[in-house]
Amino acid sequence: QVQLVESGGGLVQAGASLRLSCAASGRTFPLDTMAWFRQRPGEERKFVAASTRGGSNTFYSESMKGRFTMSRENAGNTVNLQMNDLTSEETAVYYCASFAGVCTATSCRDRSLYKNWGRGTQVTVSS
Repeated sequence: QVQLVESGGGLVQAGASLRLSCAASGRTFPLDTMAWFRQRPGEERKFVAASTRGGSNTFYSESMKGRFTMSRENAGNTVNLQMNDLTSEETAVYYCASFAGVCTATSCRDRSLYKNWGRGTQVTVSS
């Protein structure tokens, strides 16, 4: 059974950085697409970034390009999200997700593709 466990959330001031991690277990993850989504209070869960099979491609939400960097390590079983220059608008619960397949820059944003989800980690940015 697939398990995804996020860590690294916390309370920071605007302009600060945070690094989130997601540890995956249960099967071979280098071949999976892994992604980060976030959900602000009262809003739908939205796409942040995705790393496709084998890390061959990485896609970002437009508003995060240049500030957020997603990476894989530990033979693909861990994904990280380095977030820089955070704003209060980015206060949310951040979720790690995965599925056994590939996607494009457009389709990776579709949360219905992702079959496995972590429980999320809270990021709070104070202004």
